[in-house]
Amino acid sequence: MSLLPIHLLGDPILREETVPVTEFTDELRTLVDDMFETMYAASGIGLAAPQVGRRERLAVVDVEGAKYALINPEITLAEGKAKAEEACLSFPDVYGTVERATRVIVKAQDVEGTPYEVDATDLLARCFQHEIDHLHGKLFIDYLSYLKRRAALAEWEELRKQYHGTVRYLKPGAPADDDAEPSVSEA
Repeated sequence: MSLLPIHLLGDPILREETVPVTEFTDELRTLVDDMFETMYAASGIGLAAPQVGRRERLAVVDVEGAKYALINPEITLAEGKAKAEEACLSFPDVYGTVERATRVIVKAQDVEGTPYEVDATDLLARCFQHEIDHLHGKLFIDYLSYLKRRAALAEWEELRKQYHGTVRYLKPGAPADDDAEPSVSEA
């Protein structure tokens, strides 16, 4: 397994529609493992393929030990509403309050291609919605009011100076806030 670079706000791939997965290969399983490792290294609870520069319709989630590889996920039911603060590994340390459904039913496939369904509530439901949005080029800041979105983007412009370009590199074994550009030997 290896850490993948996380693409940051401003990288066009974050706004692209993903492509459904049709082949369930060893390469796909390796990608899922690498995405989980990257998500954990970044102290996240969810990570979508576009965030690591990939176009597959795929996300990984681990909320309080409920661990999912969501391949070709689709929300088939959404009910209830609640506002809560969200953040994103693609623009770290920027937060916004977003209204989302409190319960969702998600249909997806696992790494073998086997269909499954999850009835999720609260934080798990929020995380599923956040990651599935990524698969359709939508970010949590898109839900903010005009003024709050402008404030979040202004905050990001200041924070992004600590990164190199539109990619965030994580060091193995380092805390998530100890991101660094890789040396030539790590690239």
